[in-house]
Amino acid sequence: MMNLIITGGSGLIGTHLTNLLVEKGHRVISLTRSPNWQQKREGVDWVGWDACTPEGWGHLVNTSSAIVNLAGEDSSGPNFFPTRWTEKRKKIIRDSRINAGRAVVEAVRMAQRRPSVVVQSSGAGVYGPTGDEMISEEHPFGNTYMARLGQDWEASTQPVEAMGVRRVVIRTGVVLSTQSGALPRMLLPFRLYAGGPLGSGRQYLPWIHPRDVAAAIFFLIQNRDTSGLYNLVAPQTVTNAEFGITIAKVMHRPYWFPVPGFAMRLAFGEVADVVLTGQRVIPQRLQQAGFKFHYPNLQPALADVLGEPKEEPTDR
Repeated sequence: MMNLIITGGSGLIGTHLTNLLVEKGHRVISLTRSPNWQQKREGVDWVGWDACTPEGWGHLVNTSSAIVNLAGEDSSGPNFFPTRWTEKRKKIIRDSRINAGRAVVEAVRMAQRRPSVVVQSSGAGVYGPTGDEMISEEHPFGNTYMARLGQDWEASTQPVEAMGVRRVVIRTGVVLSTQSGALPRMLLPFRLYAGGPLGSGRQYLPWIHPRDVAAAIFFLIQNRDTSGLYNLVAPQTVTNAEFGITIAKVMHRPYWFPVPGFAMRLAFGEVADVVLTGQRVIPQRLQQAGFKFHYPNLQPALADVLGEPKEEPTDR
């Protein structure tokens, strides 16, 4: 049995990872700023933290095998519709990521017994708009706000490597969940029978099933030969239009009402570029390491998430 510390454990990825770890008999220490609001469950200890320092939890590193750093303010905002990126908002988003990473580094530095691995979260947006080019982990950072933010987020925990700790950086695509994240916003027009392409529809949208994102992180924790950058996205690359057509097919809805890019930028400002531009990201290093996806293809993945009749996933 392993003890693992997860920052941001109550978020979308953290919840699925926690469920998997507990199911496999491991114990999770989930750091949260609101421990009293969290539901108690077997195998999970909710521990309060300020998301800036090791105060109140740093000693737990001594008995933990891994730290998974997922903490960070949702870049699209706390509400259903995306929040504009004002300078104040951008500072909040950046500080939440950098401060959490620095807290992890300080906790590792103070530990008498250091963890074997630190997993650092990031996103596929670090590559910036890349058109039709296939993007592996070797591709350089882009020059957009999200790309620069991702670069700084990844660097926030890099000092643990000099302490002899293996570090893995995960760059995730859109995690398919109806509970939170990007998918509920994408589903709304289809529920209203008004689904269609966003902007040109030709931009690529990297995605991954929540079962696969949790399994991939666990795989990287267990596999001591892994380190560095890993794209956590499904092997099947799809454009925004193909994604929407698949949603329409799974939900039995029409696909016909396009949303012009200029209208989205008027409504949401710079944040609209997250969905109006994209990256054709592939999980090259993850597959080379031997990871097998439960849901490598979009239609069965969406059917599973939306509770529709579906094909069987691929065998592990």
